[in-house]
Amino acid sequence: MANVTLRDVRKTYPSGFEAIKGIGLEVGDGQFCVLVGPSGCGKSTLLRMVAGLETITGGQIDIGGRIVNQVEPAERDIAMVFQNYALYPHMSVYNNMAYGLRNRGMREPEIDSRVQEAARILELGAMLDRKPGQLSGGQRQRVAMGRAIVRQPKVFLFDEPLSNLDAKLRIAMRVEIRKLQRRLNTTSIYVTHDQLEAMTLADILVVMNGGQVEQIGNPLEIYQKPATSFVASFIGAPPMNLWPLRAGDIRSQIEGIGGMAREAGLLGVRPEDFEISSDVITGGIALELAVEAIERVGAETFIYGARRDGAQGVAANLGELSPGDVIVRIQGAIAPAIGARIRAVAPREKLHLFSADGRQRIEF
Repeated sequence: MANVTLRDVRKTYPSGFEAIKGIGLEVGDGQFCVLVGPSGCGKSTLLRMVAGLETITGGQIDIGGRIVNQVEPAERDIAMVFQNYALYPHMSVYNNMAYGLRNRGMREPEIDSRVQEAARILELGAMLDRKPGQLSGGQRQRVAMGRAIVRQPKVFLFDEPLSNLDAKLRIAMRVEIRKLQRRLNTTSIYVTHDQLEAMTLADILVVMNGGQVEQIGNPLEIYQKPATSFVASFIGAPPMNLWPLRAGDIRSQIEGIGGMAREAGLLGVRPEDFEISSDVITGGIALELAVEAIERVGAETFIYGARRDGAQGVAANLGELSPGDVIVRIQGAIAPAIGARIRAVAPREKLHLFSADGRQRIEF
């Protein structure tokens, strides 16, 4: 096991495109770190740089106290699980897991011991003689994980390993991956574009955008206090409602905000922090909405509404909202009818304020 430390790591391609713009990160011994962000944000590039599959153009990568910038991938003591499994189709499950160990000259008794132990952990014992083509997607992913486990590396690297699986299997496999990581207690870095997957797996969550880190922290803390409007909109499903605030004094609407009101450019409210209520609200927000669409997803319902005139509180300083811009999440399947008028309210403590460019959270 080992710490992984990135110090001002950068990647610039010969064309001049800067894919990674100076990232610093500390992953402690045995921690599970998840890199999450939209396609093209640089998360897979960063992972491949840790693995040694991409050269770095600046900064340092430290694995277990050793700078590995110039160290070959095979010498970094890491094991990687890929999105496409990367199994040898002509080899049995046993030989797929044993192949890398044989290439390193390990003796057969030790190879057999490691493969059998990995098969026991992953419940692959009855499949060791099968070929990958005889396995389901989830079973093949377990074989890929088994091939990494037998290496007994200092660090596991996962590059979107569940993206080829169906939704039900992805849920089951992410639980298995987390249980396995806790059992082995091996430092792990995991890449995904799925924010729900990221939230449920991570000890440390790293939200990336445009080759930069937007926020690093505990998943729940990031959800509750997003540092930027990008994080607020990316983490959470449905995403946070975000509206531009009109220039003007909103101090009378939210007590205690003081002079920071003039810096605020964006107001945010998570869909689940709204309630449908006719109660008078002080210091919060109340929106009169026309229901335009309903999504029932079992235990919850998403209501999409357009704002009407007559909003209270901060809503009086909102810019014009396009239809469907307000999302309200309620418990249960009972919801207002399409076209109905509702009043959605959120208390002051559930509001989020950001600077006009969205780059700074404003506490009040």
